[in-house]
Amino acid sequence: MILDVRLPGIGGLDLQDELAKAKIKTPIIFITGHGDIPMSVRAMKAGAVEFLTKPFREQDILDAVRTALERDRLQRSKDQELQGLAARFETLSEREREVLKFVIAGFLNKQTAAQMGVSEVTVKVHRHNIMMKLDAKSLPDLVRMADLLGVRHLEVTAAAEAEAGDRRLRSKK
Repeated sequence: MILDVRLPGIGGLDLQDELAKAKIKTPIIFITGHGDIPMSVRAMKAGAVEFLTKPFREQDILDAVRTALERDRLQRSKDQELQGLAARFETLSEREREVLKFVIAGFLNKQTAAQMGVSEVTVKVHRHNIMMKLDAKSLPDLVRMADLLGVRHLEVTAAAEAEAGDRRLRSKK
């Protein structure tokens, strides 16, 4: 999208803000005959591809459009990848999602089992299923995926650790 900073009615910078609020990720190139540094900084911080002041060379606008198209292509690719990942995440069971939170928090299988009150083998099976369903190649890959999805790891308190220890003692008796 090519916008003039001074559009009739709503200005180009305000339109950029409105598009961002509506989560519309169209790349924007600003042109203006009356630009200043704060205006250009605001536009660029909000994600504008370019801020051109009139008069500008024809090649400048062509380069900006080329950059905007490439940025849009990359963004669409990322969005598509995230949609696929979200769809795969939806295939996880509630128990697998719970195990995932422990895994990305750095818990060992034994610790996760103690916290959840299940066997270590059960945790290993869930962990394997998570890796397969999300198509994760490694633990860092899984952590990156969880971060992209906004999955938060568990904050386990000392009290929860003590409770898990008590549970282990009771199960041995």
